Amino acid sequence: MKVMLALTTIALCLPQATGALAAADEDTPYEQVLYRSGTKGYHTYRIPGLVVTAKGTLLAFCEGRKTSRSDHGDLDLMLRRSTDGGKTWSAQEIVYEEGGAAKVTIGNPCPVVDKTTGAVWLAFCRNNDRVFMTRSADDGLTWSKPKEITADVKEKDWGWYATGPGHGIQLARGRQKGRLVFPCDHGVKGRKGGWKDKGRSHVFYSDDHGKTFQLGKPTDWGMNECEAVELADGRLMLSMRNYHGKNQRAFATSRDGGRTWSEPKHHAQVYCPTCQSSIHRYAWKPDIILYSGPGGGGRNDLTIRASYDEGKTWSVARRLHKGGSAYSDLAVLPDGSICCLYEADGYKTITFAKFPLRWLTGEEKE
Repeated sequence: MKVMLALTTIALCLPQATGALAAADEDTPYEQVLYRSGTKGYHTYRIPGLVVTAKGTLLAFCEGRKTSRSDHGDLDLMLRRSTDGGKTWSAQEIVYEEGGAAKVTIGNPCPVVDKTTGAVWLAFCRNNDRVFMTRSADDGLTWSKPKEITADVKEKDWGWYATGPGHGIQLARGRQKGRLVFPCDHGVKGRKGGWKDKGRSHVFYSDDHGKTFQLGKPTDWGMNECEAVELADGRLMLSMRNYHGKNQRAFATSRDGGRTWSEPKHHAQVYCPTCQSSIHRYAWKPDIILYSGPGGGGRNDLTIRASYDEGKTWSVARRLHKGGSAYSDLAVLPDGSICCLYEADGYKTITFAKFPLRWLTGEEKE
């Protein structure tokens, strides 16, 4: 094994920016390609993950796929950092790889920021089977030697396993305040049929700032890649890719911080092919939750949505990228800027976008 080091009050009215970021203040998203397939020794870059650290640093993760676009093979875990709100970025670095040119799949980044300690926890998988955790105490500059936690977070009859992909969260309210939540999915061995019959979503969590991890109960069948958002009443809501053929996102809720889940319900307002999507709370007051995912048909027209009523309805939607677009991840900077890291144009790039809330909502600049 080899570990490599990576070098180098939410507001509705956003302050003026200068330089390359001026476009965002003119209500046009500022965009920058962070990973371009076919460069720096990698055939394809996929599976974005994005978080903002407690100090405001952006961490943009992905998989670097060495020889093909395939989900399996020689895959490495990549990172770029920005300490100036996405204006400039560090060089591309490897967080973790294994075996040199061996066909070892290291992927499905699922970062979680512990705002209490400042640590960034990064869950990932080896060959979509074993689960590992690494930690950064310096805003992603260096990472600890990965620790295997498979026995704590995977049942014996589970086969395929994926952390994330995309960010997890730390709970801010209620009895489980401070809990670190890592959304995942798995397949159950020995069950006939496809993912509709053997796939489920689940989360694992830590109540002691990463010292130990506990496994929650799975959702109903047919669920897959997921992200979580905390609701105002203390519940968790899980947003799930699914295999029920409805082209709609499925949602379930938990009253116990992710230990158990309600029956998943499809949402007619949220188009979703069989694809990962992201969900993220923008603010508590006013109550705004954001969602990013393909707008249709298929994996096209990446669309940003907003809900003002805890996900009951999604009254706001605006296309961010026209054409091919698949996986994405959302984050919010301390100044209220919305950030989206997404796959574009047939997996040719992973692109970073930044824009103010008013670009999405159409509200006039104050």
